[in-house]
Amino acid sequence: MPILITFLSLAIELVLGYPARLFDAIGHPVTWFGRLISFLDRRLNRATDSDAHRRGWGVFALLVIVLVPAALALWLETLLWSIPLGWLITAILATSLLSQKSLAEHVEAVADALDSGGLDMGRIAVSRIVGRDPEKLDRAAVCRAAIESLAENFSDGVVAPAFWLGIGGLAGGVAYKAANTADSMIGHRTPRHEAFGWAAARFDDWINLPASRLTALLIVLAAFLVKGANAKGAWHAVRRDAKKHRSPNAGWPEAAMAGALGLALAGPRSYDGVMVEDALMGEGGRREVESADIRRALKLYRVADLLLIALFGIIVVIVIAA
Repeated sequence: MPILITFLSLAIELVLGYPARLFDAIGHPVTWFGRLISFLDRRLNRATDSDAHRRGWGVFALLVIVLVPAALALWLETLLWSIPLGWLITAILATSLLSQKSLAEHVEAVADALDSGGLDMGRIAVSRIVGRDPEKLDRAAVCRAAIESLAENFSDGVVAPAFWLGIGGLAGGVAYKAANTADSMIGHRTPRHEAFGWAAARFDDWINLPASRLTALLIVLAAFLVKGANAKGAWHAVRRDAKKHRSPNAGWPEAAMAGALGLALAGPRSYDGVMVEDALMGEGGRREVESADIRRALKLYRVADLLLIALFGIIVVIVIAA
């Protein structure tokens, strides 16, 4: 049943996304998790405590952030499965944990902004999807940032929640999304969150390990099907560069995307005025990446996403046949 739910959720969300009216009316699971995380951060993360105590409170906070929503989701899923068409309602609810449609829209908006409004508009558009300092980005850097975000968020926002939905049903998907949201909010190496967010950051690294590798494989396979993409280059880039990335997971999809498109991604980046050094993914050098490369990356992403949906579809057929 979890595999069927995941397949249906992927197919529905790809077409419908998360309706803006629904967001305006009730928000989104990420915003709900965010309120819980902010509350626990304010109440438990005290600057007067030692790092050891703050780390301990961070572990406790992570347990609350993950287990409470997961328990509610398990109760709801169990209730739904006992009624007619409950499996379909579950699949519809699970679409809120995926971001296939919105990811493509936000990344495409960067290319559109660059083409219609120039660099300033491109910086504004890319600032909505990346955390780096937009005013320091030239046109090529804006394009690289958009492509990197596409690759990494394909893993974190699509493949990983689908993976955990398939493993643990609605509860598994909710647990993943809550943990991933915690990492994005408190899993930073800042004075405030270095200790308190330690557990959130380490746990997020662990739960994204399988999805990041699967994402890289999907991009490599998609490169075989997309005209102008280099599947061999994608495979070599993953093998050579993925483990050099400062993140144990982001390097896998980014290296695959870089190799498939013949670009260089990652490298040094500025966040809140602080330069972060990182290895380059791919062999494209620092050539002038353009908005056309963003659109090439989107084609690759869409094919890789269809391969993901097909994979779950195949598994459903195999399970039913067995």
